[in-house]
Amino acid sequence: MPILLLILILLAIFFLPQWWVNYTLRRYRTPREDIPGTGAELAQHLIQRFELGDIKVEQTTEGNDHFSPLERAVRLSPSNYHVKSLTAIAVAAHEVGHAIQHHRGETLIQLRTRMAGFAHTGQRLGAALMFGIPVIMLVTRAPSLGMLLAVAGLLSMGSAVLLHLITLPVEIDASFHKALPILRQGNYIQAQDELAVQRILRAAAYTYVAGALASLLNLGRWLALLRR
Repeated sequence: MPILLLILILLAIFFLPQWWVNYTLRRYRTPREDIPGTGAELAQHLIQRFELGDIKVEQTTEGNDHFSPLERAVRLSPSNYHVKSLTAIAVAAHEVGHAIQHHRGETLIQLRTRMAGFAHTGQRLGAALMFGIPVIMLVTRAPSLGMLLAVAGLLSMGSAVLLHLITLPVEIDASFHKALPILRQGNYIQAQDELAVQRILRAAAYTYVAGALASLLNLGRWLALLRR
């Protein structure tokens, strides 16, 4: 029973954050005629208002809203790109918040951008090293080499955890120090909608929490295997 309870707790920790994010974004996705523009229209307006240069507004696949600093593009899901809803304008403002961070050269987003490619490569390299350890030890018969490779693999995989730790404050800043003041002070939202918009922005900021938990869980799984 304790093992089953532990498994249920781990599943809840892993799945509940992402479920909550998706639920919140869907909850406020209903089209509203009293909202003056779609997510794409608001994003384009804010890019011009804050003089962010040649940043484009593009449509991406559903659930993949993001700002690409390398390609200088704010990308919105179809349900946010084309629709006038609280979710659409809040997510659009959040992604433009990232564009503002990049335009101002803020430290954390620059660090995240530099680390993103390294973390992705490091995670794949780390997994390859961990899977290859038994074969290498069998061929070389050198336990010390296997331990060295295990440490290298764990450090490589840990880069993904570090990236998520850096990402969370970047996301919170984009939501609550950029998007919310913009929406509030620019009268883009009505006073009675502010609480809902805060919920949406919180969900947008915490999108990466599930990824961070997954990375930690994966790292913990490898540590548990190495201890056997």
